Amino acid sequence: MRRTGLVFVFILVLLSGAVAWAAEPIRIGAIFSVTGPASFLGEPERNTVKMLEEDINRSGGVLGRPVEFIVYDDETDATKAVTAVDRLIKKDRVVAVIGPSTSGNTLAIIPKIEEGKIPLISCAAAKKITSPPRPYIFKVAPSDLLAARKIFRDLKKHNLAKVAIITASDGYGAGGREDMKEIAPQMGITIVADEVYGPKDTDMTAQLTKIKGTDAQAIVCWGTNPGPAVIARNRVQLGIKTPLYMSSGVASKKFIELAGAENAEGILLPAARLIVEPQVPADHPQKKVISSYIKEYEGKYKQAVSTFGGHAHDAVRVLVQAIRNAKSTDPAAIRDAIENVKGLQGTWGEFNFSPEEHTGLTEEAFVMVKIVKGDWEMQK
Repeated sequence: MRRTGLVFVFILVLLSGAVAWAAEPIRIGAIFSVTGPASFLGEPERNTVKMLEEDINRSGGVLGRPVEFIVYDDETDATKAVTAVDRLIKKDRVVAVIGPSTSGNTLAIIPKIEEGKIPLISCAAAKKITSPPRPYIFKVAPSDLLAARKIFRDLKKHNLAKVAIITASDGYGAGGREDMKEIAPQMGITIVADEVYGPKDTDMTAQLTKIKGTDAQAIVCWGTNPGPAVIARNRVQLGIKTPLYMSSGVASKKFIELAGAENAEGILLPAARLIVEPQVPADHPQKKVISSYIKEYEGKYKQAVSTFGGHAHDAVRVLVQAIRNAKSTDPAAIRDAIENVKGLQGTWGEFNFSPEEHTGLTEEAFVMVKIVKGDWEMQK
């Protein structure tokens, strides 16, 4: 009889768990460039979201309900990103969307997001995404303008006042070019060459040869792979010794792999503390967050974390916090709650949103890193 009673209790426990998870899941959309030229952004973002989905549901879900991330691959194609967001809003009935991975694809889907009146938390960096603020549009990647300032401060620190810029012709590159041209005179920097390349170009010797003929004291490249890796290789092939800076858009080991460690040696760029975690002081506010993320991600996927996966991590944390604070899955309530997220430590820094600030990060999110012997070295 005692054994029968125990079995009965065990069955009740199982049934109670089943009832708890019989609740309708909270459906959240995600659009990432899992394949295509920007797959080095989208794959770790997709992996991170699915990992966090398991973590959240294992710990009881959100508002007593499981979460379900519906992830679509836009294949680094703006048209496919628009199709994906249309499906997420109209067919899947998601309460919010995370992504896309790239600035161009994010800008392409904004009209659909605004029409549908659901919150978007982009993983892309272009300043235009959140400036000026739009009611339903947020992002967790620090704005290009902050990254440009970080680079230019480093140039000034090393007395490099004349620079050449070479930027991709896509949304991300164009945004960085615009920002650099805007702040250069403010920071006492003179742009002596302004070159552009196509994202699919496989040789930039023509642009670099022009730069070589100027009195540029440094070169700043703004783009995402594979273009910057080509520029790193071509620069070495042309024997150019001028210091080379990259944007935060190449802050993953994939860039070093594509460029070749010998070609990437000495390149400087602004990046998240995530990629230099062993060099971050133990008492830094981000240390626990980034250490935990690295341990779980690398243990699960057997590959190094990237700052781009970190964007997805931070977007999920911001969104989940907002849903909990709102005590609601109504998109308008979630939108209001995102604007009130304060003091949330992510892999990129401390997030503080407001009606006027839809990115939530400051220049403090960046540290300057240098590529040394195929790895990252945080600069003092």
